[in-house]
Amino acid sequence: QVQLVESGGGLVQAGGSLRLSCAASGRTFSSYAMGWFRQAPGKEREFVAAINWSGKDILYADYVKGRFTISRDNTKNTVYLQMDSLKPEDTAVYYCAADGNYYRIYAPTPVDEYAYWGQGTQVAVSS
Repeated sequence: QVQLVESGGGLVQAGGSLRLSCAASGRTFSSYAMGWFRQAPGKEREFVAAINWSGKDILYADYVKGRFTISRDNTKNTVYLQMDSLKPEDTAVYYCAADGNYYRIYAPTPVDEYAYWGQGTQVAVSS
């Protein structure tokens, strides 16, 4: 089992920045990929970014590429999402998720590849 707790959400003006954190406990953090997803009201949960267990494979959705940065610190059991140049359309609840498999070379993107989810943190961007 893995427990995930997100933090760092809030209200920010367009063009601003936020840094989300996700603290993990349970299974050995350094053995599995981590992902960030988001869900806006009335919409499906969508992929934002993912990082494999070693940090060497990183993927971003096109709509955040160049603005968001995912990273992980395996010594702190934490994954981060640095969000810069925020836009109103980035408004959503952001979730971190942990891969159910060990040591996958690639960072998975589909929602159903992730076995464990945090409770989410709200990000609101005003225009």
